[in-house]
Amino acid sequence: MKEFKTKNVRESFYYALCGLADALRSERNMRLHIAATVIVLMLGFWFTLERLEWLFVFSAIFLVMTMEMLNTALERVVDLFTRQYHPLAKLAKNAAAGAALLAAVYAIIVGLLIFLPKFLAKFP
Repeated sequence: MKEFKTKNVRESFYYALCGLADALRSERNMRLHIAATVIVLMLGFWFTLERLEWLFVFSAIFLVMTMEMLNTALERVVDLFTRQYHPLAKLAKNAAAGAALLAAVYAIIVGLLIFLPKFLAKFP
């Protein structure tokens, strides 16, 4: 079996980008998050968000994507060890999915708090 060992920083970035590309190719939720990100960024420019608002928007975006990547990684590691049903495997996968869901709920709350008042002010 091939051993993975990074030799330099450039290689580390390469493997990280490969992980992102794989998640985009294979994970429907990641593609949905990217689509939502594009919409949110366009709305942010349209409503001319302030610096602090952008900070919250970007924290929500990156938190959701980070949790989605961790969820994907955990699911794959569990699948590596067993393809058969096991209660602990189910609990681990459910916990990771729950963490991704919490991040998405945070993003929705941030979006509502920032965009809803702006939307209501623009379209009374």
